[in-house]
Amino acid sequence: MAMKIRLARGGSKKRPFYSIVAADSRMPRDGRFIEKLGTYNPLLAKDDEKRVVMNMDRVQHWLSQGAQPTDRIARFLEAAGALPKKARNNPKAGVPGKAMAERAAKKAARAAEPAAE
Repeated sequence: MAMKIRLARGGSKKRPFYSIVAADSRMPRDGRFIEKLGTYNPLLAKDDEKRVVMNMDRVQHWLSQGAQPTDRIARFLEAAGALPKKARNNPKAGVPGKAMAERAAKKAARAAEPAAE
């Protein structure tokens, strides 16, 4: 059985609240799960200790059984120190979009005009 540690969505419309669950990867996102391992409330401040609450003993148990965390859960576990930090590479993250590049070019042109006079 392919196990995943993933988020199951709860909460009402526009008010997300997630349970961190151990589930068979073939089950639906909000469907049947084996064990609830914690909660995640994205509406709380990032420095709030209740934003992510996990039972680390059970998470470690499922990881030792071969359960694979999803990307978001892996980030939570890295922040908690349960997993080593993984190197990530997004080379386009710092590149401005088309509109911003055009604005920067116009600004550079305006700045160069008075100097040329």
